[in-house]
Amino acid sequence: MSRELQQYWGLERRIAAVRKPEDLQAALAARWPVVFLLIGDLFTAERYVAEALRAGKKVFLHVDFIAGLGGDPIVIKYIAERVKPTGIISTKSHFVKHAKKYGLLAIQRLFIIDTSALEQGIHNIRQSEPDAVEIMPGLLSRVITELHHTVPVPIIAGGLIKDQAEIETALQAGAAAVSMGNRLLWS
Repeated sequence: MSRELQQYWGLERRIAAVRKPEDLQAALAARWPVVFLLIGDLFTAERYVAEALRAGKKVFLHVDFIAGLGGDPIVIKYIAERVKPTGIISTKSHFVKHAKKYGLLAIQRLFIIDTSALEQGIHNIRQSEPDAVEIMPGLLSRVITELHHTVPVPIIAGGLIKDQAEIETALQAGAAAVSMGNRLLWS
């Protein structure tokens, strides 16, 4: 499914990461085909996903940020059957594994803060077999390059992206795409 996922973000290789409900419409109006939803709760997530799907977007729901969901893997079955996003994003390896079991694409998010986090992240990727990995912060071009050559899935750089030069740096380092929450970079 990794190739399928790579085809979603298209030639632009940019992803709108929606962190506030008031930014959803701007993300849906952006020309990029993929949206990361980092907002919602048990009452709103289904509506946000449906709205994005109606707008023709591929939608990845960051399940760790959905208020009211717990850590039990049954959460992923609920997301797959009720909310119906294209896929999920999670820092939790067991969520990534269960997403694939329920037919969802899965992006594992890693926070790379030191060498130990990098080594643990590589171990988690090998165990959970996500369709892609989002590393944070996305300004770590050396780490992007290392992961690009070490793991067999696309790398998505995200976090702290402030300008076009940083986007290009991440892409040149080997990122397959860049996600950003800064609305000014969406147009």
